[in-house]
Amino acid sequence: MKKLLLLSLLFALGCSSKQQKQIEENQPVTNHTSPKLEANRYNVAILIMDGTFNTEFTAPYDIFQHTQYRKGIKAMNVFTVANTNDVITTFEGMRVLPDFNYVTDSLPPIDILVVPSAEHHLDTDLEDTVMLNFVRKVDKTTTFVTSHCDGAFVLAKAGVLNGKASTTFPGDIATYRAMFPTLTIYDSLYIVHDGKYITTSGGARSFDGALYLCELLYGKQVAQRLAQGLVIDWQLEQVPHRKVQP
Repeated sequence: MKKLLLLSLLFALGCSSKQQKQIEENQPVTNHTSPKLEANRYNVAILIMDGTFNTEFTAPYDIFQHTQYRKGIKAMNVFTVANTNDVITTFEGMRVLPDFNYVTDSLPPIDILVVPSAEHHLDTDLEDTVMLNFVRKVDKTTTFVTSHCDGAFVLAKAGVLNGKASTTFPGDIATYRAMFPTLTIYDSLYIVHDGKYITTSGGARSFDGALYLCELLYGKQVAQRLAQGLVIDWQLEQVPHRKVQP
């Protein structure tokens, strides 16, 4: 009876045949619709999964999303990508519905890929060949790839940081060096920029990494305005960073 009542309610609300089938088969009801992306913007994809840490995800999302309120620049479309249409639960318990499923959806061109840290980026996530192959594929056409905290482990495991300098969460530098002994790895820095790769130490410094990229794309004044909107005092020269010259 309860199922019939739910079916009747969803039918009245205009539910899809897919949703009706999900109820009949006792599956979770989903209503996955990808966002509409504005033309003439940078497409920024943020890779999320269960266990993603809030700050490394929300800091770049916050900074990049606010570009749409700055006039005279090429703003950003910001969206999330995951290996599912179902809700993602972050390490801290926040529930997020992904915008795109990189396994089944036709994705828009991705100009900037953001890889936040997640709970299992030092172990089981590095065995996820589908996710790693997605990173490798997207890397071929992106303008920039950024990571925050242990997101660098994913980039390193995917092989895209070979021959490049990078950094990661300070407490995981030793593990990073042991796992990827051939990489050039810096500690005591918040940001390392080598080619199109920008890696950060994560945490609150994820804001720094996002602002650094905005300063590259839009200039110092715009980056500072974006920072002021979030009550951040942004002065790149005061942030420990390294740009590796080609």
